[in-house]
Amino acid sequence: MTAYEEIRVPVTGGELAVLRWPAREPGAPVVVALHGITANALSWGRVARLLDGRVTLVAPDLRGRAGSSALPGPYGIAAHADDAAAVADAVAGPGRVVLAGHSMGAFVAALAAVRHPERFGPLLLADGGVGFPAPTHLSPDELLTAVIGPAMDRLSMTFPDRAAYRAFWQAHPAFARDWSAEVDAYIQRDLTGDEPELRSSCRIEAVRADGIGLFGEEVLAAVRRLPVDATLLWARRGLMDEDQGLYDEARLAVADLGGTRVTPVPVPDVNHYTLLTGEAGGAEIAERLVAAALHPAPGQQVEA
Repeated sequence: MTAYEEIRVPVTGGELAVLRWPAREPGAPVVVALHGITANALSWGRVARLLDGRVTLVAPDLRGRAGSSALPGPYGIAAHADDAAAVADAVAGPGRVVLAGHSMGAFVAALAAVRHPERFGPLLLADGGVGFPAPTHLSPDELLTAVIGPAMDRLSMTFPDRAAYRAFWQAHPAFARDWSAEVDAYIQRDLTGDEPELRSSCRIEAVRADGIGLFGEEVLAAVRRLPVDATLLWARRGLMDEDQGLYDEARLAVADLGGTRVTPVPVPDVNHYTLLTGEAGGAEIAERLVAAALHPAPGQQVEA
């Protein structure tokens, strides 16, 4: 495990828990990284190790999760986008920083870049950020179940001890072939309560608001209004390691990203989760973050 420090950043309603993996050299560029809908900051743990101190990585527990679970609403993608700007203000100097997001965090990243163009430079969107209109025949709760599936069920479950929670995740098809100390630390950070009734720290009302918010007009339009370039890394496999991922060539063709500043890049041999938490996917993300932070394209300069 790569050493990190936990800091608190003032935001509307209280303080956000933020993890910081410092760079080896003072003044190195800062990357702000945002997690998925039922995840937490330690989902970026493997990427942090693979960055190997070349940049400073900063990842908040988003409002309503883990160390930030006590923060009140309003929740929603816009609230997280504004919180991300507050984090950047607190941990980086003036000017733009590289912003990354996984899954829901990618949608937050895209909206944050639109709402705070002075704060964020190039974006890395990992298996998220490009959305599709909601099916009109589904209720809000049915829509949420369709979006995150079994992850929603976990929020109402209890576990007798940490070993049971570990076993629950090790049986998940997406993690079966790529378990690590970083993944273990990530899933354990999610737990709250006392044995024998441990439970997820994610607040159901926050997850519900955020999941439904993914289909909001402002959120869906964000990738078409980006003031900076973005790379969309998309996993070939899905949330349950199934052959069909969230994106594929046909779905991206329907999304019609021509004329936007988004460049889609497929990542083979990873699923929705291991794109971030696995060795191969984490290495792909780490190298692209370093390139964006240390060697920005003209007009994409970021600040140390």
